[in-house]
Amino acid sequence: MDTATHFAIGFGLAALAHLDPVVANDPGLAEAVMIGTVIGQQAPDFDGFTRLLGNATYIRNHRGASHSIPAIFIWTLSICGLIQYFIPQVHWGHLLGWTFFAVFLHVFVDIFNAYGTQALRPFNRKWVALCTMFIFDPLIFALHIIGLLLWAAGAEPGKLFLVIYLFIALYYVKRYRVHARELAYLQSSLGLKGEYTLIPTYSWSNWTFVVKTTQQWYVGEMHQGSEPLVLDIFPIPKEEPELITITRQDKKVQAFLSFTHHVHAEVIQRSFGYEVKWKDLRYRAKHMGKSHYMLVAVVYLDQNKQIRDSFVGWIHHSEDQLTKKLNPQKEIQVN
Repeated sequence: MDTATHFAIGFGLAALAHLDPVVANDPGLAEAVMIGTVIGQQAPDFDGFTRLLGNATYIRNHRGASHSIPAIFIWTLSICGLIQYFIPQVHWGHLLGWTFFAVFLHVFVDIFNAYGTQALRPFNRKWVALCTMFIFDPLIFALHIIGLLLWAAGAEPGKLFLVIYLFIALYYVKRYRVHARELAYLQSSLGLKGEYTLIPTYSWSNWTFVVKTTQQWYVGEMHQGSEPLVLDIFPIPKEEPELITITRQDKKVQAFLSFTHHVHAEVIQRSFGYEVKWKDLRYRAKHMGKSHYMLVAVVYLDQNKQIRDSFVGWIHHSEDQLTKKLNPQKEIQVN
């Protein structure tokens, strides 16, 4: 979920905490709980600072260990420890419980979008992504803003947000069922045997999909009430080309592959040698009438098949951005 919504949920949980009579009757504790829930809703995403170490480090670590089972407890104890140090609370157990709930809820809601998390670490490093919710849901955000405004206007916060969260829980169930229904429709319409991934978009009625068969990848979109539209088809070679295998040695490509298995790689002949482009097929976008894949790993190799430069990251507008990020004249480097 996006940062703004996590902030809103942090304040929403502080309001919900007024259902706890100990919190409701102690203004100092209520203030401490609000600090705990707001920070707790942000804490797992503090791994965003790894972006300072480069895109590869960020992609390899974002929503990984920071969203794991041990991390939930580490974040909770760290946040509560700091709050208790600066604002000591007699009823610190209540602070601990609400902060834990905030951290846990952050990780829990993140598994419902397409990006997912490694929420099962250390028992399983698999990415968990249920693909039922878009990363920003306007309804969820709007409900929080309305609730906070009503709280500011004098409404009883605990009961108000209990109603809001019960409604949101039913909304999640509804979205889960809609996803299951649309996925079944997609499978019956395409009639392909393989692995299906149906991905939500900003519109409740629009979806994108990726299907992997034994021979091909299919990428497309589906609008509720209409037939699925296949936009791209990529072959899956029986034997991987040598140049693609070579690029697997690059640490930026390794970071890319640690995050996704919805990948297609292609080799492009260039004047300086070769370009190998890895694409995450889940993130297809259109800009100025041209389509491209936003999350890519690209490697430049010379005529002797030596790696000269590489890049991994998001391309939001067009693939022309890559020319500004890559230099085929660079010396051979260890990434």
